[in-house]
Amino acid sequence: MNKQLLLQYLHNKPESQEDYPFGPDVVVFKVKRKMFALVSEYKNQLIINLKSDPQDAIELRDIFESVIPGYHMNKRHWNTLFMDGSIPEGEIMRQIDYSYALVVKGLTKLEKMALELSYGKSVIYKGLRYR
Repeated sequence: MNKQLLLQYLHNKPESQEDYPFGPDVVVFKVKRKMFALVSEYKNQLIINLKSDPQDAIELRDIFESVIPGYHMNKRHWNTLFMDGSIPEGEIMRQIDYSYALVVKGLTKLEKMALELSYGKSVIYKGLRYR
């Protein structure tokens, strides 16, 4: 998945907002002020950090060599994916969906309800269906 497609997919998540709290080289995607993805480069390689369930994080690292504990993140709850072509595009999208859904689940009841009513639970929690 190239950077343009990756950013487009992230922008298409409901109420996704782009931010640059760590400088111009790190794009942070948030929903309701909470991070669900960080996109940057490491040694000229496109990477994305995504939130994950701790057990799923370990399993994904075992399956894909390009998935490592979250770079500069809580390594129990975040993974870093190297966009080197070894992870299928569908799997990257599922991990983004899952990260987004996990963050939404942690929002206040009012924030969750607003998203659910505006977009539907099937859209908001899309990533939770495959886990």
